[in-house]
Amino acid sequence: MQRVLSGIQPSGSQHIGHLIGALDNFTRLQGQGDAFYMIADWHALTSKYESVGEIGPATEELTATYLAAGLDPSNATIFVQSLVKEHAELHLLFSMITPLSWLERVPTYKEKLQNATADLGSYGFLGYPLLQAADILIYKAHKVPVGEDQLFHLELTREVARRFHFLFGREVFPEPQAVLTPTPKVPGLDGRKMSKSYGNCIYLRDTPEQILHKCTREMASDPARVKRTDPGNPDICPVFEFHKLFSSPETVEMVNTECRRAGIGCFDCKKKVAEAVTARTEPIRQQIEERLAHPAQLREVLHDGSARARAVAGQTMVEVREAMQMPSY
Repeated sequence: MQRVLSGIQPSGSQHIGHLIGALDNFTRLQGQGDAFYMIADWHALTSKYESVGEIGPATEELTATYLAAGLDPSNATIFVQSLVKEHAELHLLFSMITPLSWLERVPTYKEKLQNATADLGSYGFLGYPLLQAADILIYKAHKVPVGEDQLFHLELTREVARRFHFLFGREVFPEPQAVLTPTPKVPGLDGRKMSKSYGNCIYLRDTPEQILHKCTREMASDPARVKRTDPGNPDICPVFEFHKLFSSPETVEMVNTECRRAGIGCFDCKKKVAEAVTARTEPIRQQIEERLAHPAQLREVLHDGSARARAVAGQTMVEVREAMQMPSY
């Protein structure tokens, strides 16, 4: 049985981009293999090392979100990264054999360093992709659901595995392959990629009233359509992108036709988006709130999942230490 591994940082509420771009993929894959889904709290420390008090509550909320989105603890192992210390050991050992230049050439490292609002000049931030490699390889994952911006990280993971095998003469790790979502990019309210840093998100915990306000008052539309009677162009309109993601095929076809001949106004078009988004997210929102009201149950899920994860990770580390001729007693 092939193994699946992925994870999300506990950095606050998840938005609909996470739902479409990650969580739907997680849920689909949990029935196709031995699935491990991590809450990456050590990774969160790379930028939140001065706000550690936020990570605990965010961990509980992310656990509730995982469950509300459809992850089933009987079909998927949901665990906390920092509760599986073997991640840190493998990361340390990988750091001994990984050339510094491999980490410095990671595109997201340079990009985030230039646009950072916090001081990211730490080894933790530079070594983020190496810890990610340890996260994946310690479970011998075959499939990794990721976004397109993580493909370089996954190739680095494969390079680290190859280097380990070359240096120590023992094949311990399979080379993981990416599983990309059919929807690699979800637009934000302003038309850019949906991102917390841009402040352009619809969150899974937003109420129907908040979603309606965001869609009708904040969502960008066709800039060339000034008056209600002006024909629009759905091909360049962010609102139509939301319709394609959340509305029924009949609504998408109607909007595509009526917008071009000014048969529907932007406000009514956005209102229909709000209705479609709400229909998708409201059951999840209610589930999140219900689960957050029972924190002991969330902690039990994480305790059991982390114990299962440690058992698998510990066995891998026995093989790693044997390959490196290190004591294992």
